[in-house]
Amino acid sequence: MTRLCRFALVAVVFVDLMGQGLVFPIINELMMSQSVAFLPAGVSDATRHFLYGLVIGIFFIAWFLGAVYIAKLSDSIGRKKAILICLFGALMGYFITITAIFLSSLWLLILGRAITGFTAGNQPIAQAAMMDASKNDTEKSRNMGFIVAGISTGLMGGPLIGGLLSDKNLLGSIANIQLPFYVASMLVLLTIFLVLFYYQDIKKPDKPVAFKPFELLTMILKLKDRPLVLRLSGVYLSFMTANVTFYIFLTNYLSSRFDLGLFGTSMAMLIMGTTIAFSSLFLIEPVLNYWGKRRTIAIVSILMAVFSIVFTTSSSVIICYISIAVFYLGFGVAYPTLLCLFSDSVSQEEQGWSMGITTAGFTLAAGVMSLIGGGLMALNIHLPFYICAITAIIAVLLMKLTWNTAGIQVVLSD
Repeated sequence: MTRLCRFALVAVVFVDLMGQGLVFPIINELMMSQSVAFLPAGVSDATRHFLYGLVIGIFFIAWFLGAVYIAKLSDSIGRKKAILICLFGALMGYFITITAIFLSSLWLLILGRAITGFTAGNQPIAQAAMMDASKNDTEKSRNMGFIVAGISTGLMGGPLIGGLLSDKNLLGSIANIQLPFYVASMLVLLTIFLVLFYYQDIKKPDKPVAFKPFELLTMILKLKDRPLVLRLSGVYLSFMTANVTFYIFLTNYLSSRFDLGLFGTSMAMLIMGTTIAFSSLFLIEPVLNYWGKRRTIAIVSILMAVFSIVFTTSSSVIICYISIAVFYLGFGVAYPTLLCLFSDSVSQEEQGWSMGITTAGFTLAAGVMSLIGGGLMALNIHLPFYICAITAIIAVLLMKLTWNTAGIQVVLSD
């Protein structure tokens, strides 16, 4: 794999996650801020919390439904064509979102997020493409580090674009809440160019395209024939539920608890992306060499539980920012480690399926917690973070109870 080819894949992941880092603070501002006037002035805070969870939840549910089809599509028509379909879907979603903001249309905003979500399958395809090109475990771990770096820089770039380009104090009259979406659209177009000219499929497709009505259910039921992947999935689902609950509601919490505006919540997302980038690029190898895979995942899960509680019980914005940094410093090491375990547990021909399973688990957790968490925030803004702590501890308990088989030990020792 050439450097430009690898760069194209990292760019794909970057724009994919950039959209989330950019959109989440802006969606929070649209839903929660009285000054933006996207929602009628008489809408209560409880309803605003619910609508925030609904808009975010629709995105992740659509992503969950689309993930299996996009992953299967990449195995059937090739990674490149599937990536391009997702990128053009992102462009359409941005266009509809811009229109929704102009018209102050909640339902058009939901439609835009649904389209973007259904075609948000680029991350597992890029992961599978990196796996296709990996010749050994060392290269596989390094390539997964590049993927996570693309994720984290996307999460850094998104809030920077959203926070800076919408801040009239910095850019004056040219700044507005739509401008970040125009810039994001240009970056998606640039990524399309990179993929068209510099990325070529390494693993040639050899399967016909054949979609079935219950494809999603079939993909999940396949887990019963893969007991090793099933054991990994329980821990992964709990771990990612903790992550996505913290991730989805941190901007909503900060704006509600401390009255932070778009710039302040965007900076929280920037801290998150920066720490993930640092840990995924510089800490994975030394930490794994010192603790090993199993202990690393367990320690990180405990840290996530502790600092989600610190985050939601602190009365200081600075302590909240520090909690975000520690939470995601650990996540940046543990997440690619979990992805590598999934990859090592299946054959080369099933890499697309295994990455599709990880994305399905992540998006299902995010969709459910968005829909539930919006209601919980309306009751008590601390509740989602208590759930985050509980699910992180459940991940540790599941490791203790289910990771004792010979197969798991082989994967952990690779």
